[in-house]
Amino acid sequence: MDAKLRKLLENDRFAAFIGIELVEMEPGYAKVKMEISESHLNGVDMIQGGAIFTLADFAFAAAANASGQTTVGINANIAYFRASKGDTLIAEAKEVATSQKIAHYNVDVFNESKDHIAQVSFTGYIKNP
Repeated sequence: MDAKLRKLLENDRFAAFIGIELVEMEPGYAKVKMEISESHLNGVDMIQGGAIFTLADFAFAAAANASGQTTVGINANIAYFRASKGDTLIAEAKEVATSQKIAHYNVDVFNESKDHIAQVSFTGYIKNP
């Protein structure tokens, strides 16, 4: 992994604050995980939707920036499929299509039992092609 990119990802203070860990990254693909704690739960003791979205957003950022091009999200659509039961969430980002300035990614979020928790569709703007 490129040192500049690693620094960019490590500089994501919010991702670090909520405990997101980069597992795997290559151009167009990334896998990240988050151990669930009490602080990730909402008022009805389910994982807060924003925590799930942030995990997916970090996976998108890792995959979209792995090629060395600065890509930022400009649109996202999330579908929650089920409440997660478990201690870990894993997000996998995969490139769907890319052009000179626009990139499309799908991010699937699973728990450690492989239950499909959510899917996020991201559109990114490539700042420096």
